[in-house]
Amino acid sequence: MITEQETKLVQRARLGDAQAFGELVLMHQTFVYNLALRGCGDPQEAQDLAQEAFLKAWQALPGFRQEARFSTWLYKIVINQCYNRRPRLKREMEALPVDEAAESLPLPGEGANPAHLFEKNELRALLQQKIQQLTPAQRLLVQLRYQQELSYEEIAEITAMPLGSVKTGLFRTHAALRAALVMAGRLQEEVYA
Repeated sequence: MITEQETKLVQRARLGDAQAFGELVLMHQTFVYNLALRGCGDPQEAQDLAQEAFLKAWQALPGFRQEARFSTWLYKIVINQCYNRRPRLKREMEALPVDEAAESLPLPGEGANPAHLFEKNELRALLQQKIQQLTPAQRLLVQLRYQQELSYEEIAEITAMPLGSVKTGLFRTHAALRAALVMAGRLQEEVYA
């Protein structure tokens, strides 16, 4: 959610206030780096991508019309940087099927009792391990949806994917995570069938 403080910082930064932009960088640097890391898989390259994304954002900021949230606009820059460096990632994202009828499933345990799934640190670690085994495209979708809590529409805008592809991608990612956790004996299949 955008705060009044962030709105003021964006307005000041658009007018060339480098200190205000520096504060925006501090607010978003962790997520920008993590998003770049999910896109490229290499910590050093992710750091370079994040720096390039912030530089591009600074250069393009005077033209930012604030029709979207600053974070959405910034994350789109990061994704585009990832696409430029890793054309395979863009192909993976584009290869996700468009299925407007796909309904998003909750992550395992989300619908029944969310506290149950994340109750133990061990299960969190297993879930993170399984997320790391997803394709880069799937990891990006998970990060945008569940770590940054972006809407499907915002994810579609950031990734330049059709809305149906975002929904289908998340649906299939949920199914893959659920199956991996069931196979690991951490979930009962009938609860999530």
